[in-house]
Amino acid sequence: MTKPLILVVDDKPEILKMVGDILKLEGFGVVAASDGKSALSLFEQHKPDLILLDIMMPGEFNGLDVLYFIRERSGVPVIMLTAYDHPTSVRKALEDGADDYITKPFSAQVLVARIQSKLRRAKT
Repeated sequence: MTKPLILVVDDKPEILKMVGDILKLEGFGVVAASDGKSALSLFEQHKPDLILLDIMMPGEFNGLDVLYFIRERSGVPVIMLTAYDHPTSVRKALEDGADDYITKPFSAQVLVARIQSKLRRAKT
C-alpha cells in the first residue's frame, strides 16, 4: 500500500518544515508549496490525497483562490491550516468547500487525527 500524499501550502518556511516533519514521522508523503501558484502546479502534478492550505499567502493567489480552483476540479479533502481565525473567514472557507479548519497554533496530534479522519472518509 502506498502512503498518502499530503500537499502542504504555507508561506512560512518554518511551518512547512514543522508540518512536513510531523507528517513524515506519521508515514505520510509530503510535497510543499510556499505560495498559491506553486500549490496549483503541485496539485496538478502530484494529485495529492489531501491538502493542508493556509489562507493568507503572498502573490497572485491566496488560499481561498487555491481552494476555489481545486474545488472546480477535485473532491480531494482540504483542511485550512491558518492563523486567521475570524468567524467570517472560517465560515467562508467551509462554505467554499474546505473540509475542515484548524487555527495556528495547533496540536500535532489533533492535526494528524483530523488528516486521518478525512482520508478515511475520502476512501468510502
